[in-house]
Amino acid sequence: MTIELHAAVDPGRARSNNEDSVTTDDAVALAVLADGMGGYNAGEVASNMATSFIKSELGRWLREASSQASDAEVRRAMDICVDNANRAIFNAANTNPQYAGMGTTLVLAVFRDNRVLLGHVGDSRCYRLREGKLQQITRDHSLLQEQIDAGLITPEQAAFSANKNLVTRAVGVEDTVLLETHQHDVLDGDLFLMCSDGLSDMLDDAGILQVLQQHDSLESGTRALIDAANDAGGKDNISVILGRATGSASAPAARSWWPFKR
Repeated sequence: MTIELHAAVDPGRARSNNEDSVTTDDAVALAVLADGMGGYNAGEVASNMATSFIKSELGRWLREASSQASDAEVRRAMDICVDNANRAIFNAANTNPQYAGMGTTLVLAVFRDNRVLLGHVGDSRCYRLREGKLQQITRDHSLLQEQIDAGLITPEQAAFSANKNLVTRAVGVEDTVLLETHQHDVLDGDLFLMCSDGLSDMLDDAGILQVLQQHDSLESGTRALIDAANDAGGKDNISVILGRATGSASAPAARSWWPFKR
C-alpha cells in the first residue's frame, strides 16, 4: 500500500499569528498535526516543539525499525515519543515565564501497509473518506464531547455552544499526558483528513465532504478546504493534512524489534 501525503497551514482571517504546526515524513508514512495554545507566541512554540520532536524521534525510530516492528511496538513508540514531547513542552513552560501555560493538541498517524495507527490528544481530528462516506475516526477530548456523551446537549446544539474550544486533554500542560491510540484498516482509495478545529469549527462534515469530492489532487484538496474555512469566517488558524492510500498490501510477519528508550 502506498500513502501519498500533503499538508498545509493558513493563519485564517482573524489572527495575525499562526499557532498550528504540521509535518510529514513520506519515507516512513508519518503525519503529525498540532494546534497550540497559550499567550503571546507560546502556542506557536508548543505546537512546533510537538511536531518537530515527534517527527525527529519517531521518524528516526521508524526508519531503524522498518517492517520488523510489530504494531504493538509502534504504538509503544508513539506513546513514548509523545510522553517525551509532553515533558519537553511542560518543562519549557515552567522554566520560561513567557511560555507559562502553553500546550497543544495533537493528532498523528503512522501508516503501515493495510492499516493506520492513529493517536490524538485534544480536539484536533482525523476523518476517513471511503466510498463517498466521511467518518470522524477520532473522538474529541473536549468539554463539549463530554456533554454530548452525557446527553446534556445534542451535536446540533454543540455547534453553537460557547464552550467549543475547551479541551480536557492537551500536550504540555501537565507533567504526564495520555495519548489515545487506535488502529484502523486502510483500503485502496481511502482518503484520510487530519485537521485542527480551525477547519472543523468552520465546516460541518457535509461541507468537508463536498469540498473533498470536488478535488482529485491532495494539493488542490487541502487548498480548497482552507479556502472554504476562510470563506466561512476563518476565525482560527487552519491546518490540514490529507493522505491517500493506493494499491494493495499484505502485512509482513512481525518480529520483535525494540531499541527505543525513554
